[in-house]
Amino acid sequence: MQGGRRGKNWAKTVQKEWKILENDLPETIYVQAFEDRMDLLRLVMVGASGTPYNHGLFFFDLQLPPSYPVAPPQVYYHSFGLRLNPNLYESGTVCLSLLGTFDGEGTELWSPATSSLLQVVVSIQGLVLNAQPYYNEAGYEALVGKREGHRNALPYSENAYLLTLRTMLHLMRRPPQGFEKFVNEHFRCRGRFVLRTCNTWLQGCVVGDAHATESSREQPCSAGLRLALANVVPSLIAAFTEISAEGCD
Repeated sequence: MQGGRRGKNWAKTVQKEWKILENDLPETIYVQAFEDRMDLLRLVMVGASGTPYNHGLFFFDLQLPPSYPVAPPQVYYHSFGLRLNPNLYESGTVCLSLLGTFDGEGTELWSPATSSLLQVVVSIQGLVLNAQPYYNEAGYEALVGKREGHRNALPYSENAYLLTLRTMLHLMRRPPQGFEKFVNEHFRCRGRFVLRTCNTWLQGCVVGDAHATESSREQPCSAGLRLALANVVPSLIAAFTEISAEGCD
C-alpha cells in the first residue's frame, strides 16, 4: 500500500482527510478514494446555477505527495483540450494560490497546520468555477465594475458556456473510469434542462436563471453564441438521446 511506504503518520493524516470530506463535502461535489492508492483521489464537481458552468461536470485528480501535508496536493484537471476557465489549463494544470501554482499571500497560500483537502476542493468550486470567470485572469479583477470589464466579461462567459457544453459531450462519450454510471445518471436527469437553456438562447430570449452573469441576464445572447449553439445542439440532442435522457426523445 502506498500509505504504508510513506509511513503510519502519513496514512493517519490521509484517513483523517477522507473523513472530513465524507462528512463536510457540499452536495454538488463527489469524491472517490482508492484503498490501494491512498495518495490518489478523483473528484467531480457539478457546475452551479448562475454560472456558465451550470449543469456541467468537472473532473479533477488529486495526488498527495510523500511530504503531505507539508506540501499541498497536486491537482490535475480533465480538460479534454478545452480552456473554459483562466485557472484551468488544457494541460490539466489548476492555477490556484492554495496549490502553489499562482501567486498569493497569507491565507491564500497552503498552510500545513490549517489547510485541508476540503479547502482545496471548495476553493476550486467557489473561486474558479464562478459566475464571472473573465475576472479570474491575472490583473483583470481591477476591471470589475468598469466599462471594459463589462464589455469583455459577457463574451468570455458565453465562450465558457459553449466549452462547458462541449465538455458534456466528451464526458457522455468517454466518462472517466469509475464514474460511468454517475455521468450517465447526471445527464439523464439534466439533459432536458441543458437543451431548454440552449433553445431559449437560440430564440434570442433572455435567460432568467440559466448560466450567465448578472449583466447577461439583462440582455439576449450574442449572434455569435446563437450561431455556435446551432452547431452544437444537434450533437447534444444525439448524445442525450443515446443515454435515454428524460424529456430528450
